[in-house]
Amino acid sequence: MAKSRGTADDGVVTIKKYANRRLYDTERSCYITLDDLGTMVRDGREFRVVDAKSGEDITHNVLTQIIMDTETRGETLLPVSFLRQLIGMYGDKMQAMVPQYLEASMAAFRKNQQDVRAAFEGALGANPLAELTRRNMEMFQQAAGAFMPGAAGGKAKDAEIAALKAEIDELKAELAKKK
Repeated sequence: MAKSRGTADDGVVTIKKYANRRLYDTERSCYITLDDLGTMVRDGREFRVVDAKSGEDITHNVLTQIIMDTETRGETLLPVSFLRQLIGMYGDKMQAMVPQYLEASMAAFRKNQQDVRAAFEGALGANPLAELTRRNMEMFQQAAGAFMPGAAGGKAKDAEIAALKAEIDELKAELAKKK
């Protein structure tokens, strides 16, 4: 498979940042925004940001800018106490250890998060709650239809509602067994 022109041999996309603050995705041959880069990070897409003029790798600065912009918009993730502690680490004798510690902590957090999600999904199986919700919605729509002008009412609707109630009771019993 041939590599695309904006992707390095290691699969990392090169993003060029120009003096006018514009970002250019060399893989897709288009200008992008910091929000686009944030999406690439969340999607697990590797990229490197370089200064278009000097060729200097400025990925760290741009990622920090994405965090700052996101925090400024009110989507705060980093508590003030953490920020104070982090700033206090600059110039400290242990400063060199902080990046490795933070990376290891985040990796452990991500793994725990994935384990919890997998356990939760495994416990629910085919998700009977979603099926129950869907059937409840159908029953609600059918009941609402009984009050609309021209809707066929009477015994057929009552029988259908009774059948749906029986189905709900069956689903509740199945759900109780799985707990």
